[in-house]
Amino acid sequence: MTALRRPLLVLGVALYLIFFLTSPTLAGMVGSLASPDLQASEMRAEEVKKIQVALENELVRAKLIAYGLTADEVNQKLDRMTDEQIHLLAQASDDILAGGDGVGFVIGILVIILLVVLIIKLMDKSIVIK
Repeated sequence: MTALRRPLLVLGVALYLIFFLTSPTLAGMVGSLASPDLQASEMRAEEVKKIQVALENELVRAKLIAYGLTADEVNQKLDRMTDEQIHLLAQASDDILAGGDGVGFVIGILVIILLVVLIIKLMDKSIVIK
């Protein structure tokens, strides 16, 4: 009985350590928080600046011109957007400016298209493909 007891004890402890004392490891980017002394108006101004830099991209500019929008119309719409909408566009513009490999390029193009469609929809214009 004692000869069988030790291997079972070792096996039991090993199984316990393997299955119950392990936890999955997770890795990812940690989101940034705005500093307390950065006010909402300053934050909005920085995000609008990011969006304007993304709008200076040749692909975005070409798409906006193709849909009949001028830079003045886009800037007027940016002034009327809520903080949440500005934040969404700023995040999308960060993805545009990031660049990268082929997959990043495809994602960047998709984000540009999303940005253009979102601006067009916010301006109450429609996209007609003939």
